[in-house]
Amino acid sequence: MRFSFVTLFPQMIEGYFAHSILGRAIKAGYVQIDTLNPREFSTNRHHKVDEPMIGGGAGMLMTPQPLDDVLTHIKKSSPEAHVIFLTPVGKPFRQNDAKRLASYDHIVLVAGRYEGIDERIIEMHADEVFSVGDAILTGGELPAMMLCDAISRNVPGVLGNSDSLSVESFEEALLEAPSFTKPDDYVGRGIVSEFLKGNHSKIADLKKRMALHKTQYFRPDLYQKAKGTL
Repeated sequence: MRFSFVTLFPQMIEGYFAHSILGRAIKAGYVQIDTLNPREFSTNRHHKVDEPMIGGGAGMLMTPQPLDDVLTHIKKSSPEAHVIFLTPVGKPFRQNDAKRLASYDHIVLVAGRYEGIDERIIEMHADEVFSVGDAILTGGELPAMMLCDAISRNVPGVLGNSDSLSVESFEEALLEAPSFTKPDDYVGRGIVSEFLKGNHSKIADLKKRMALHKTQYFRPDLYQKAKGTL
């Protein structure tokens, strides 16, 4: 699966994906990462990519021409590329989106900067527009990397043990149950004795109950949805 990042700061992207699980997935060929910088497509002699907003407003806005040209360039060589813009006004990104998007061959993630992107470019090129939360960041690189990370984990072969996907948070609309490791007792804090008995059926039932309680406490909104399906 290929991810193309449209970003003014490609070095931010390259560094993140050089390590750990995703670094190994790239070396093994399960995932491919590339970056394209809109500055290299700017027709401005100073390679400028921002201008003041028409009608006034604080800050600068990314101009249409460089982004239009870079996205057109991508689509010429990859017509089926699925273009995603990251913006606080987009729909919330969820785990179900990550699973669905893992079936695509090529995803383009457009990371805005300054006060955002000229709306006409989003209207012209966006297949989907996502937000990763009700907060304003200095740029779209972190949200773009978050989407890539979440989607990549659902690509076959990326995780060494694909069974781990089935017990993660948001599967069955629940948060993941608490997990523990050795030692059994740490500074006077033990763990539920059932975990030590080796009865996997009972452990699975216990984890389901713990996941329900955890979801009810931390995410009552998810708990209300889950109650009707469990």
